[in-house]
Amino acid sequence: MKDIVIAGAGVMGRLLAWQLARTGHRVRVVDPAAHAEAPGAAAFTAAGLLSPMAEREHAGEDVVVRGWRSLQLWPAIAEALGQPQWVRTDGSLLLAHPSDRGAAERVLARLGNGPEPLNRECLQMLEPMLARQLQAWWLPGEGQVLPREMLAALAAQAPGVEWRWGRAAGRVQPHAVVLDDGQRLDADLVIDTRGLGARPEVAALRGVRGEILWLHAPGVRLQRPVRLLHPRHRVYLVPRPGDLIVVGASEIESEDRSPVSLRTAVELMAAAQSVLPALAEARIVHLDTQLRPALPDHRPRLDHEPGLLRINGLFRHGWLLAPALAEEALQHV
Repeated sequence: MKDIVIAGAGVMGRLLAWQLARTGHRVRVVDPAAHAEAPGAAAFTAAGLLSPMAEREHAGEDVVVRGWRSLQLWPAIAEALGQPQWVRTDGSLLLAHPSDRGAAERVLARLGNGPEPLNRECLQMLEPMLARQLQAWWLPGEGQVLPREMLAALAAQAPGVEWRWGRAAGRVQPHAVVLDDGQRLDADLVIDTRGLGARPEVAALRGVRGEILWLHAPGVRLQRPVRLLHPRHRVYLVPRPGDLIVVGASEIESEDRSPVSLRTAVELMAAAQSVLPALAEARIVHLDTQLRPALPDHRPRLDHEPGLLRINGLFRHGWLLAPALAEEALQHV
C-alpha cells in the first residue's frame, strides 16, 4: 500500500481519496477550503448534469466516451455511499421554441442518432407542466447527481483519510507537496487535482465564468433535467429535492468572480419561465458564480510521471467525467 497526498478536494480529489482509502492506501488531502462543506471548488456550484449525448454538440469524442462510462459508474458509487437516490438516469429532454426549430435541427445534426423526437402528447405525458408549444427530443440514458450531498458524503465516508482543510498547496512536485507555509509533505505518489490552483504549473489553464440560480418552486413538477436552445446560453433546468430547481448556466470567457450579473439572471429566469410557466411565482433562493478550469481544447488532461499524477481541465464536465477519469488514474497507482 502507498502513501498518497492529494492536492485539491473538489469532486475529482474527493472521489480519488474515497476510492484509494477503501483499497487500503494511506491518503492525505490538502485544500484551502475551511471545511468539507465550504463551497470552494467548482463542483459545489455545478448542477450535476450527466449528459454525454447533449455534450456531443461541442465536446470531443473522448469526453462523450468517458461520460457514458461515468454514467455506468455513478450508481455503484452512490450505492456504496448508502444513497442510491442521489444518482438518477431517467433521461433528459432537449427543448426548443417553434421559432428556434432551425437552430435545433443544426444542433441535432451534431448529436447524431441518439435524440428521439417527441410529439406533444408524449411530452405532456413525461412532463405535464412544460409549455405546450415546445418542440422536444428525448435523450435516453442521461441523468443527474446531487453535487453537494455527494461531496459531503465522499469526505465523510473516506476511511482513515487525513483531511487538511485550510491548507493550500504552494507547489506540487513528484513525491512531495509543499504547502503555502513551507511545510513539506512527502509521499510515494502525489495527485494534483487543484483545478485553477494548479497554475502556473499547468500551462494554458484558464477560468471560464459560469453563473446559476436556484429557485424554490413548491408545486412545480419537473421529473428530469431539460435543456432549452437559447441564443446566448446553454439553458438547463434541473430538479432537486425540496421543491428546488437549478437554472443555469452562463459561459463567459472571464475570470471575474463577482456576483451574478443582472443580464444573466434576467435571461436565465426568462428562459426558464418560457419552458415552465408555473415558475412565475417561484422564489429566488440562491445565485452563484464559479470559475471552471479549462484548457485550450476544452478537454481534460491526465498526465503521469513517476511520483506525480495531474488531472485538470475538466471545464464544465467535472461530474460527468470524474468517475471515468478516476478509473484511469487508479491504473497508475
